[in-house]
Order: sequence, then structure tokens, then C-alpha cells
Amino acid sequence: MVTLDRLINVLGGYGVVPLAAVPSRGADLHSVVVHDPADSTTPVGDVLLAVGVRDARRAVELAVAAQASAVLVHGSATDHGAGAEATRHGIAVLLVDAAVSWSQICGVVYGLVLEGRETESGRGPSDLFALADAIATTVGGQVTVEDRMSRVVAYSSLQQDADPARLDTILGRRVSEPVRRLFSERGVFRHLSTSEEPLFVAPSPEHGLRGRMVAGVRAGRELLGSVWVTCDEPLTGQRLRGLRDGAEAVTLHLLRSRVSSDLERQVESELVIQLLEGTPEAASVCGKLGLPPDTFRVVALQAHADDERHAAVLLAYDRATTGFGWSRPGRSTLFGNTVYTVLPCGDDPAPARTWVAELVRDLPDHVTVAAGIGGVCEVTQLPAGRQEADECLALHVTRPGEEPVDYDAAWSDILLQRLRTAAESGRPPRRGPIRELADHDAAHNTRYVPTLRAWLEAQGDLGAASAALNVHPNTVRYRMRRMSELVRLRLDDPKTRLALVIALAVAD
Repeated sequence: MVTLDRLINVLGGYGVVPLAAVPSRGADLHSVVVHDPADSTTPVGDVLLAVGVRDARRAVELAVAAQASAVLVHGSATDHGAGAEATRHGIAVLLVDAAVSWSQICGVVYGLVLEGRETESGRGPSDLFALADAIATTVGGQVTVEDRMSRVVAYSSLQQDADPARLDTILGRRVSEPVRRLFSERGVFRHLSTSEEPLFVAPSPEHGLRGRMVAGVRAGRELLGSVWVTCDEPLTGQRLRGLRDGAEAVTLHLLRSRVSSDLERQVESELVIQLLEGTPEAASVCGKLGLPPDTFRVVALQAHADDERHAAVLLAYDRATTGFGWSRPGRSTLFGNTVYTVLPCGDDPAPARTWVAELVRDLPDHVTVAAGIGGVCEVTQLPAGRQEADECLALHVTRPGEEPVDYDAAWSDILLQRLRTAAESGRPPRRGPIRELADHDAAHNTRYVPTLRAWLEAQGDLGAASAALNVHPNTVRYRMRRMSELVRLRLDDPKTRLALVIALAVAD
């Protein structure tokens, strides 16, 4: 079910703004109708598209007659008190940015309102591959459709004579980094972000690249993606018009695909949060997510990219949720600055590690990722799995450059961290063996605390402790004897040894 609040939030991304305060954002929307000046009958629907209406008050009158909860009207329409009239009738008046065409807005609204429930159940986007084939036939060249990140969304079936760069793009599902750098150096991406005119990209034999003609796919001022055609010289005449028309058609497809994807992510995210926070309906929620009745692991992941705030983690979340539910092993949510993914996984954490590695491989080179993998758990134990994933993530943050931390391998470090946290929660002792030895080391330049730590970690083995300290075993023996004279250690008591280990961990 799609609400008016959801419609307003989505359309806000395309420059649509409410004229006045919205009376009830929780209204459910089921239908869309378009005003037709040539039709004498009054259409009835929840959302009215007042195409061609230049008076906002007239748009409100039409919405009242249509029993609509919302009406969309061109932003340049005159007001004439429309805001007050709309409030009186409980209607939301939404002003459409002049830079966004009605055809694009129609695509978004119809996709959101009419296809929302189908999308939630796993329905995929429209067939862009068929459209890529149609464009290829018109322009007489191989076609790829790419998103803003140069990831391949669709491609034409006729790729037999494709150059090496095109084959790498299709097989890797994105433009390779060397070719991306070449396009960036030539100003291709800058042109796409600022111009609606198709651009010819000259060949580059050293990159295995034949000539290309590229047209931006735009919704108003926003770049959604691009259409690329392999050609040895710039397209002209009918072929150029075919590329322009094809880019317009792709715009509607990408807009509807984005709406479908947004709905899918919203529903999935809310259900995953329920599982991670704990719910008595965990089995039912698991079924709604399309997850098998299996054991799971929770993956917690954070991403950073130089000085870009939030951009990297949003990219990671986009990658984690790319594709519809049936095509992905896990289900994800973005909570704060962390992506959480619930993965069906047995006792072996290797599939979770592989999943993280594949996600990282699809991110730009300058993005750094930290990840933690919780222990295996039943669906009702996912809140504990999330805590373990968070603890593993925190441990990985302190170990940059290493493999993601999984709970199975790092449980001892995590348990010590828990004990350290518990010990730090109270008032630290003003006296005690560790505090007194540390004070003695500071006053007399001795190394009793490191020696005690090495002895405990070596479980009393003088040879191992001396090797860790790089001193003679007799030196360790002497220091241990001197420590026992200075403070009461009671190293023959197991509880005391455990307490000393925790105290040393807190002192780190």
C-alpha cells in the first residue's frame, strides 16, 4: 500500500513540492487519473494529474470533483487562493518543477501508485533489454544502458563484434576503471552531467575501445544514467534522432525501476530491522522477506571515502540491495552509518566472507570498508547475532587492511572486550596489584607490568615469556620474584589470574 506521505517523499526527489501544508499524509492511494480538457466526463481517482491546467485553484476544483487526495499541477500555475481552498477540502496540491516533463512525472506516479504492491512481492522492472535491442536496431550499433555509477543496467543482444572494452563492461557488469578514467579525462562525465546533447567519444585502441556515441538519461536536472552506442563516427540524421528518442524512453524505464527499487528497499529495510531488534513474529517476517527457514549470520558493514560524508555507505547499501529479492542471498537495512545484512549461512562463515568480498569489489577503489560477521544463529537469535556483528565490526576498525572479522575466529577477543567494558563501567580501584606495579614502573623505570602480562599470556612458561619480552629467562624469573615481594599477586589462584588478565586488558 502506498501512502500520500510516500508519494510526496519520492516526488520531492524530482523537484515536486507541496503548495501548502498537507492535511493528511497518511491517506492511502490506489488510483491515478489524468485531466483531459477534451473529455466532458469527470474522472475519479486518488491522485489527479492536472496536465495543461494553469490555475492552481482550478486544479483544486478538479481534484474535489475527482474525489482525489492529491493533485499535481505545473509550478508556474497561478495561485488565486488555492492553498486555503485545498486545505479546506483536505487535498494536497503538489507543484511540478518546470524542468521535469509531465511524461516523466506520469511514469513515476503510475509506477509508484499502481505498481507498488506488485513491486513489494518481488516484481521486477520493465524490460530494458528489449528497449536496448530496439535502440540498437534504430541506430545500427551495439547498445548498453548504464546507471550513474557506470554499472550496466541492460545491453542489446547484438554484441558479436563488440570491442574488448565493451565485452569487459558486459562481463564485469560495469565499465572498467581504466576506461572510466579515460572518459573522465576526456570530460565525458562532465558533459553528461551538464548537457542534454549526445556526445561522440573518439576511439582509443590502447584501451580496446572503438568510437562511442553517448546520450545522457535525464529527469529534469538530474542525471539518471546514459545510453552508449558503438560507432566509428558521430551519428547523424535519423540515427541521431533514434538515440535521442531512445534515451527519452530509457528515462521512463529508469524512473519506474527506481520507484520499484525504492519500494522494495523500504519494505525490506523495515522487516530486517524487526528481525534485528527482535519480534515474536520472526518466522513470519522471515517468510515475508523470502528467506529460507535456515540458520543465519548478521553482517555489519561500514564504508568511508576520503572526505565524502555518507556517500560511501550509501553506495555500499545500494550495492547490497541491487537486484530484486529472488536474486540476492541476503536482506539488508541501513541503520545510522552501518549496513546490516541477514545472510542464510551455516556453520561455515566462508559464504559471508565471500559476500563481503564481492560487495567490496564492486565499490570504487578509494572506498575503505570495515565489516564484522556475527555467529551462526536461529531466526529468533538475530538480535544477538547483530550484537556479535557490531562487536566484530568494532574489532575490524582497529585492524585496517586485514580480512573482515568473524565471531567464530575472534570470540576470545570479543569476550575480553566485553569483560573490559564491564570492568570499566564501575569506579576503577585506587589500589590493587596492577595499579601498584604500574606506579612502580613509572617511578623506577622498571618493566613489571609488561613482564606480568607476558607471563600470564604464556601461562607461566618462562621460556615463552622471555622470548616475547626478548630477555633471558632468568630476567623474567627475577622480575616475577621481585613483583611478589612488592605486591600480593597470588598467582596460584585461577580466579586471581583471570582477574589480572582482565585488569591488564582494561589498562591497555
